[in-house]
Order: sequence, then structure tokens, then C-alpha cells
Amino acid sequence: MAKTKCTKCGYESDSNLEKFYTPICSICFRFAPNNEENFKNYINEKINSESLDTFRKFSEIGSLQKKAMIEKASQGNLMSRAPFGYKLENRELVPTQNFREVEEIFEEFLTTSISLTQLAKKHNLSVNGLKKILKNFTYIGKIKFNNQIHEGKHKPIISSTLFNHVQNKLEKLGIK
Repeated sequence: MAKTKCTKCGYESDSNLEKFYTPICSICFRFAPNNEENFKNYINEKINSESLDTFRKFSEIGSLQKKAMIEKASQGNLMSRAPFGYKLENRELVPTQNFREVEEIFEEFLTTSISLTQLAKKHNLSVNGLKKILKNFTYIGKIKFNNQIHEGKHKPIISSTLFNHVQNKLEKLGIK
């Protein structure tokens, strides 16, 4: 990634952001107005990059929260709402009454030539909702967060063999 210069303070970095098609550093971005006209006025009030160095050095915008979430996921805890077929009970992920429908969806996708649209309609889901189910590691007792997969604390609904066969079929069909 090429380095860009912040239009407001002149800070040069390969991790600068963009707002209203204007390159801007993360510190200036944090304080920038969301209204385009106010943003233009904000950008025109120049500031020296060095005067923001203290903020850059000690700012951990969002990183503490993300570290905590990664730690929580590594301990087997879910980082989002309960997926279809599960519910949260006392902060634990437990299968709901319709958990067998998840296995049906996986089996049907794997063993028939039904289209994603037809399968989604049959189970009253959107195609994107169906794809999320078919790719969700939660169903095999795992937690995926920050592109890492961790062992979950919850009970799996389907076998990892079934899950892997479905992933292979999705890949073979070019379904993303």
C-alpha cells in the first residue's frame, strides 16, 4: 500500500483513511464532521502533524476493545448474536427447538441438486441468510472471529464431516 498524506495535518502513512474522497489520518478522521460542507471547512483549518503526535503515540482507538473480543473468542465465546438454530441462555449458546432444521439444510444442500434460491425459499430464508448458515463454523462447535477459528464452549449441531463436505461443494460451485 502506498503512503498518502493527510490533507488536514500532512501526516504521511500507508494506513491513512478516506472521507469524502479526501485522504485523512486516523486522528483527524476521528474528529472530522460527517457533514460534507462542515468537513470541507474542517479540512481547510490546517494543523501541524507534529502537534498530533502525542495522540498518535497514545491512541489505541478501538484496539483495546478488539483485543478483549479476540480474547473472549479464544475462550470459546460467541462474538455476535445467536445464529439460526441456537439461542442465548444465561450467556450460553444452546440449540433451539428448530436446531434439526439446520442439519436438514446442510444435508439437502449436499445431497440434492436444489438451487440456493429454492432451498432458501423452502426454509423461509434469504439466499444470503442461507449462505451464512452454510458457512457458519458455529454449527460444528467452533467460533470464528477476526479470521481465526477457536474451539467453542457450545454443543455442535452438525458433524464437521458434513460441514466440510458442504464447504467443498460450495467451493466447487464457486459460491462465495
